[in-house]
Amino acid sequence: MTRDEMRARVADRRNPWDMAIVGGGASGVGIAVDAASRGYEVLLLEGDDFGKGTSSRSTKLVHGGVRYLEQGNISLVMEALKERGLLRQNAPHLVHDLAFIVPSYDWWESPFYGLGLKVYNALSGKYKFGPSRVLSKEKTLEHLPTIKTDGLRGGVVYYDGQFDDSRLLINLVTTAAGQGATLLNYARVTGLTHDPEGYINGLRAVDGETGEPFEVAAKVVINATGAFTDSVRRMADPAATTMVAPSQGIHLVFDRSFLPGDSAIMVPHTSDGRVMFAIPWHGHTLVGTTDVPLEVPTLEPRATEAEIGFILETASHYLSRPPQRSDILSVFAGIRPLVRAGDSKNTAALSRDHTIHIDGSGLISIAGGKWTTYRNMAEDCVDQALVLAELPERNCVTKTLNIHGFHEHADRFGDLAVYGSDAPAILDLIRHDPRLGDRLDPALPYVAAEVVWAARVEMARTIEDVLARRTRALFLNARSAIAMAPRVATILATELGKDDMWRSGQLASFTELARGYLPT
Repeated sequence: MTRDEMRARVADRRNPWDMAIVGGGASGVGIAVDAASRGYEVLLLEGDDFGKGTSSRSTKLVHGGVRYLEQGNISLVMEALKERGLLRQNAPHLVHDLAFIVPSYDWWESPFYGLGLKVYNALSGKYKFGPSRVLSKEKTLEHLPTIKTDGLRGGVVYYDGQFDDSRLLINLVTTAAGQGATLLNYARVTGLTHDPEGYINGLRAVDGETGEPFEVAAKVVINATGAFTDSVRRMADPAATTMVAPSQGIHLVFDRSFLPGDSAIMVPHTSDGRVMFAIPWHGHTLVGTTDVPLEVPTLEPRATEAEIGFILETASHYLSRPPQRSDILSVFAGIRPLVRAGDSKNTAALSRDHTIHIDGSGLISIAGGKWTTYRNMAEDCVDQALVLAELPERNCVTKTLNIHGFHEHADRFGDLAVYGSDAPAILDLIRHDPRLGDRLDPALPYVAAEVVWAARVEMARTIEDVLARRTRALFLNARSAIAMAPRVATILATELGKDDMWRSGQLASFTELARGYLPT
C-alpha cells in the first residue's frame, strides 16, 4: 500500500465512487472499512496525515465510560462495553486489559464506588474484561506502590481496555485498503460539486504534495472531519448552523517511575467535573485529562499553562512523589468533536454519543462518539449512506472482521508487538540489514527498520508521520523525538527519493513542531 498507488487509482477513476469520505480519523477510516467490506467502492481523502487530529491524541483507553454510568446514560455505556469487547476480539495485538484502581480516602468511597463498578461490570455481559472488587489498603498499595498513603483507606479495582490509538488507525487504513478501498492522505478537500438539482455529487480537492487540483464524482459524500465538521458543512451550505462544540483535553507524559506497576489510577471527580486517569503506557506514565471549551478548533492544538498546572496539581493529591514541570517528557492536546446541545457551555456534560446529520443537499455528517464506539458509528453511517445513494443493501460484517495485524500472541515480538502479524516482516528487514536494528535514540525502543516500514507500507510521508503516529516517539518523549529526527529524515529521504533540501526543510519543521510538545 503506497500513496503513489492510491493517487493513481484516483486519477484513473472514470465512474462515480459509491461513497466518498472526507476525513481520515477514526470515524472516516472506520466508515471506509465498513463500506468496503460490504463491497461498496469507497474513496477516502484526508487533508493531512491519517490521525493527525483527535484520533492520535486520546487517553489510550477502550472503555465503556464509568462517568456516563453516573450520568445515567445506560444505553451508551452498554453500547461502548460491547464495542470494547469486539475491539479486543478483532485487534488483540493492540487492545489489552488494564486494571484501574479507584483509591479511597473517605470511609464511604469504597462501598459507593464498589457498588457502581459492579453494575458497570454487570452491564458488559459476555464482554467482561475482569471482575471488580473492593481492596484493602495493603492490596491497594500492592497495585499502586507510588500512591499517596496519607489517609488512604483502600480502593476499588475494575478492568477496562487500553490501546495505541494511531497504531490502530493505521491498521484500519490497511484493513480498508485490503477490502478494496482507496485512501489518500495529504489530499485536502476544497469544495463540493452539485448536480443540476442542487444535490452533492462529488468534491474538489488538491494533492498536498504536487499542488495539483482534482475532482471526483460520488453517489454520496460523507463528512467525517471531527472538530472541523462545520467547516465542511458550510461548503455545502454557508448558512449551516453550528453542530459541533469543540472541547480541548490535554495529557502529560512522565517516566515510568511515577507509576511503576501494571495498574492505572482513576480519580472519579476532579475540580472541573471530569475523571482523571494516570495510566502506564509504552513504558511511561500518562496523566490526563482536561475539558476546556474552544471557540475555534486547530489542527495542532497547544496545552495552556492553566491546563498543565491543573493536571500537575490534581496528580499531586494522589502520587507520593508529586510530578513537577521539569518531569514532563511530553505534553499533547486533542480536541473532542462534541455534539452541541442547546446553549450548554459545559462540555464535560455534553453527550459523548454520536450524531448523523443529513443536510438538504445530501451531505452526510457524523460527529461525536469516541474511539471505543468507532465501529458502531461506522455501521450506522454506512446504513444511512447506502439508502441515500440508492445502493444495494448489504449487511455489515465488521463485528467479526479481524483488523490488519491481528495476532493473538503478539507479545512474543517484544517491542514490535504493536505491529502484530507485521512484526516478522520488520524483523526480516533487520536480518537483511542489521543496521536497521539500531535504536533511533537510547531513551525509546524504536529502531530504524520501523522508519523503513512506515515509508514503504504505511504511507508515511514526513518525519512527523513517523515519529508522531507510526511510532509514538513525539508523544512519549519530545526531546528524544527531536534527537531522532536527523536519522529519520535521512532514511525517509532515501525511501521517498527526496533531496537534501527536502531533508533540511523536514528537520526544521519537525523540530519547531516538537518544541511545542514541551512545556515552556
